[in-house]
Amino acid sequence: MVEKSHMSGFWPSLYEPLRNMSARMADWFAPASDASVDDNAYKITMELPGVAEKDIELSVADGIATVKGEKKASREEKGETWYFTEREYGSFSRSFRLPPDVAEDKVKADLKDGVLTITLPKKAPGETKTSARIPINKG
Repeated sequence: MVEKSHMSGFWPSLYEPLRNMSARMADWFAPASDASVDDNAYKITMELPGVAEKDIELSVADGIATVKGEKKASREEKGETWYFTEREYGSFSRSFRLPPDVAEDKVKADLKDGVLTITLPKKAPGETKTSARIPINKG
């Protein structure tokens, strides 16, 4: 039998559920996204409500598309006998491994109504790979 650690019995089994907790927490806070494909391109849509286009960075390199950003939102309401304010701040990063037939130099991104749409055209046979930072167009 091979031991997972120098400790046996109760302690390793107690530790096991907590082992990958940080990765699961990061996935839970990551923006929701969808991926689809048609004959000409792959599409990734990502929900980014309240995130300005200047706070989003999209890069494509070595077969990986990475979306990074920061949400900065606040709301304030005042009334005669009450006061309420909320703030949301935080950074996020999400990466997607791309199929080998993506034309990385032709990727486009549009942000409209809090939804980022990344269009990843398929490359023609024989095209070479390049990498770049992709500008995000406001829709």
